[in-house]
Amino acid sequence: MLQTMFQPFPELMTDRLLLRQLHTTDAPELFFLRSNQEVMKYISRAPAKTMEEVNAFIKSISETVRKGDGIFWAIALRTNPAVLIGNIGVWQIQKENRRAEIGYVLHPNFWGQKMISEALKKAVDFAFNKIRLHSLEARIDPLNVASAKVLLAANFKKEGYFKEDTFFNGQYLDTEVYSKLAK
Repeated sequence: MLQTMFQPFPELMTDRLLLRQLHTTDAPELFFLRSNQEVMKYISRAPAKTMEEVNAFIKSISETVRKGDGIFWAIALRTNPAVLIGNIGVWQIQKENRRAEIGYVLHPNFWGQKMISEALKKAVDFAFNKIRLHSLEARIDPLNVASAKVLLAANFKKEGYFKEDTFFNGQYLDTEVYSKLAK
């Protein structure tokens, strides 16, 4: 049986990271991530333009977690837990299929340091062993080579390539789908 009630909110720790609940005080850092061209380069979503958009996003995430439809962690350094450096989430939980999507972003100052790999490993473990999902999928832009490497290193398998399946910013974009099954 799936365990999708996340009360109290489950904090996760790795050697360097704390995956914690997202708070309204994270809005400035989250605004940076959701409005930065480099961070958003491979995400087919309009960049955030206002803090109000980010605050509305935080509110919607809190509601998603409260209802048990997904979980979303702020990624912070254990040495500085108050400052968000990224986020990772398991959402669009398909309860009947025991499947969900996983996704992540990280501040560019921390790229290339295997922090997303560290956070991904912990979030995947939680998804399979606590939520009790059977499978996870990650949907990425095929040009996002770094994300593909992270997923492959975490034993996700490339399962699909969808040609021009997303219309964004006046053009059709392709999507790669990576999946991982519970052991």
